[in-house]
Amino acid sequence: MMMVHEKTTLGILLLTMGLFGSGLSAPPIPAIDSAAADEPIKVLATLPVLKDLVQEVGRDRVAVTSLLSGLESEHTYTPKPTDILAIQDARMLVRIGLGLEVWVDALIKNADNPRLLVITTSIGVPVLKNQDIAGRPDHPLGMGDPHIWLDPENAKLMVRHITEGLIKIDPTHKKAYLRNQAQYIQDLDQTQQRLMVKLKPLQNKKIITHHAAWSYFARRFGFVIRGSIASQVGTEPSAKHLSDLIQMIKTDKIRVIVSEPQLNPKLPQILAQETGARVVILTPIPGALPGTETYRSMIEYDVDQLVNALKD
Repeated sequence: MMMVHEKTTLGILLLTMGLFGSGLSAPPIPAIDSAAADEPIKVLATLPVLKDLVQEVGRDRVAVTSLLSGLESEHTYTPKPTDILAIQDARMLVRIGLGLEVWVDALIKNADNPRLLVITTSIGVPVLKNQDIAGRPDHPLGMGDPHIWLDPENAKLMVRHITEGLIKIDPTHKKAYLRNQAQYIQDLDQTQQRLMVKLKPLQNKKIITHHAAWSYFARRFGFVIRGSIASQVGTEPSAKHLSDLIQMIKTDKIRVIVSEPQLNPKLPQILAQETGARVVILTPIPGALPGTETYRSMIEYDVDQLVNALKD
C-alpha cells in the first residue's frame, strides 16, 4: 500500500527562519534597461505546466518556451545541444526543483549566463513523501514527491514565485504582473471549487497508478492510492510486485488503473486483463492529450476522466 506523509523540507525551515522567502536564485540579477523595456522577456520553462503559468502571469510581456513537450517524461528527458543555447539566450529559467529535473543544473552551469534568473517553484510547498521511496536518500526522488503542481493549491504558490521573478527583472510592469496573478488565482479557485463538487460523491475511492506521481492530486481531490506499478519511471517492477498488485486489485475491488500518455501502456494493460479493472489515461503534463493544453484544462480533464470511470 502506498502511503503519503508530509515532510518539512529544508526550504520550509529556511523560509520560516527568514533566510529566504521566494524561489529566486541568490545572485543579484539586473533589471532590464530602458532600451529593452518594450521587448518581451525571454523565459525558459523546464516543463509545459510552468510555461503555461508563466504565460498567465506575463502575458504579452513574456516570450516563453518549454524544454519538454507534453509527451516527454521529465524523468527520462535527454537534453539537446539547443537547450544550452536557449538558456544562454534567456533572462529567466523556471523549474520545479526537488530533484525532478536532474538534468537541468548541468545545463545551467554549461550555459554560463550571468543574466539568468533561476526560479525554483517548489520552495515553500509542503512536500509529500511516498512510502515507495522513503528511506532511500540515494534515490533522485528521495527528498519527496516532486509532482507538486498536481494540487491546485500548490500551483498558486508556484504562480507567486513566478510573479516575483518577473517583477525582479521587470519592475516597471509590477502592477500588471500582480493583477494577472490575482486574476489567475481567482480563476484557479473557481476551477477547483467546481471540480470538488463533481468529486464529492466519489470521496475515498481507491485507485492504482502507473507511477508514483499522483500523491498531491489524490490528497486534494479525495482519492486513495493503494499502490503504483512503478515507483520510478524507467524501472521494471518485479514479478512479485505485479502479483501482489493483482491480488490487491481483486481483494479491494479496485476498478481503475491510472496510466499516462508519456508511459508505456503494457503493464497497466496486463493488470487490467488479469483483474477486470479499467485503464484510464490521465496526463500530469499539459498538452499531452487533446483538451489539456493549459494547466487548468489539464486538471479538469484528469478529474473528468476519473469521475466518468468511477461512477459507471
